[in-house]
Formats: sequence, structure tokens, C-alpha cells
Amino acid sequence: MRSPFAVSVLAAALALSACQSVPQAAQPPVVAPAPVAAAAPASTPAPAALPNDNLNATVWMQQTVEYAAVTQTVYRAAEARLDQALKDKTWDALVPEEREKPAAALPPAVIVDVDETVLDNSPYQARLVRSGGEYDEAGWADWVHERKARAIPGAVAFAQAAAARGITVLYISNRAVDLDADTLENLKSEGFPIKDASVFMGLGTFVPGCEQNGTEKDCRRRLASRSYRILLQVGDQLGDFVQILSNTPEGRAALFKQYRDWFGQRWFMLPNPSYGSWEPAIFNNDWTQPADVRRKAKQDALKIEY
Repeated sequence: MRSPFAVSVLAAALALSACQSVPQAAQPPVVAPAPVAAAAPASTPAPAALPNDNLNATVWMQQTVEYAAVTQTVYRAAEARLDQALKDKTWDALVPEEREKPAAALPPAVIVDVDETVLDNSPYQARLVRSGGEYDEAGWADWVHERKARAIPGAVAFAQAAAARGITVLYISNRAVDLDADTLENLKSEGFPIKDASVFMGLGTFVPGCEQNGTEKDCRRRLASRSYRILLQVGDQLGDFVQILSNTPEGRAALFKQYRDWFGQRWFMLPNPSYGSWEPAIFNNDWTQPADVRRKAKQDALKIEY
């Protein structure tokens, strides 16, 4: 019988022997790390563009066949009314409050708005989307001076069909009157009939006996009523047809309800989701508010159920 001391010595010897019998894995030589080149100073990243509320609207108007199909449909429907309106001497597309002279004996005319009704300014809107900017008069005037706006699909055919019937086409626009030469040249280049310079009534046109109220067009429609029987009106804003006394969602809804039967008969509306008086109506007509505040008001106006 071995003593505990002998057993422990024997165990230690066996353990040492076992450790020596297993070869160690070869280790790679230690190599000093290569010097790291100094990193070039990082450039400050460009700030991300803020969301632009006009992106989808502008892309839709520029890139979809649906937009062209809608405008063609509206203009063809308007053209189909011309003969009926021309034949009926009691037919008038002005509201009674804006008719200053009996219409029956007057020569016929149609009233069309310019921007987004007969001329497409979506490239200007696209520039604002890309730059993150907002409308300003100087930038807008620069665009008008370029005279590059293209005709809205269907607009030229309608205007020419009216002119072929002896109907004067009147262009009542909120482009400033000092842009009239550029506007008339742009219209002519796109094939619109221009009787003479008087057919363009821009913002600031002097109307004796009628005081201009903001951008409302009632004074200029009154001026037209003194010389013409208005057969049809075509526009992309409610204010292109009738004076808006209360630019609130409720006021606009009431006005539409009052003249609902005129649309598709005497008045023809084109789609414009890009801009218009409908937008500030949602945020109390206060453009001095920051963009995020205006956007919040529009988000709050969304209906998630009826």
C-alpha cells in the first residue's frame, strides 16, 4: 500500500509527463502593426432636404397619363357646350351680381384662367421642390420671363374651337399686368388665339367703378361683362368662377353648394393639387406661420373616417 505522499508524487509525475507529450500548436510570429495613415477630415454632410408638400402633386401633374386624361376630358366637355351656349341668347356664365350690362345683344366670349388652366407651370413648381424653396414674386417673374410654359392638354383645341365659332377667348389671370407681354407671347407660341392685347386681364388691371379686393377676379369679370356675353368659364380654382367672400373650408363648401349645378354646364374645373386658395383656407390664411406649423394644420385636417 502506497503512502499518500507517494501517490501525490506519482500523480504529479504523470500529469507532467502528459503535458510534455502533447505538442503545442505553432504560433505566428509577432509582427508590429503597420502604421495607420491619418484619416482625411470628414466633410460636413449636406443637410437633408425637408419634406416638401408639393412633391407628389408635381410629379403627378408632370408624369401621369391620368392628369392629361382628366384635362382632356374637361376641355372636350366644355367644347361640347359651346354650340348650345352660343345658340341660347339667355345663356350667361357670369353670376348675376357680376353682370353689369344685359348679355343678350353682346358678342360671345369665354373666360379662361391662365396658370394651370391653359399654361402648365409645373417646371417652376419642380424647381421649388428640388431647392426646398417656396413661391416668391421675383422667382415667379423669372419663370414667366422665360416664356417656356407648355399648354395644358386639351386647352389649345378648346380655345381654337371657340375662336373658330367667332367666340373671343379672354384670359383673366392673377399674373401681374407687367407680365402681360411675356404671357401673351407664351400663349401665342403655344397656339392660343389672341384677338388683341385687351384679352389678357392680369392682376392690377384697372376697372373703373370696381375696387380690387386682393387677388379676387370679380372686378375683371365685371369688366368683361360690359363688352361680352360669357358663354363658359374654365379654371382650376373656385375664385376663377365667383368671388370668395370667406376663404375658409366652410365658406368654400357653402359657395360650391350654391353653384353646384353650374359646374359641367357653364363652369369647367381643372384639377390642381399643387397650389391654390384651398391650401391657406386650412391654416387660417396665415402664410407667416412656419412651414411645419402649416403642415401640422393640414395633417390635423385629414379625415380618417366619415
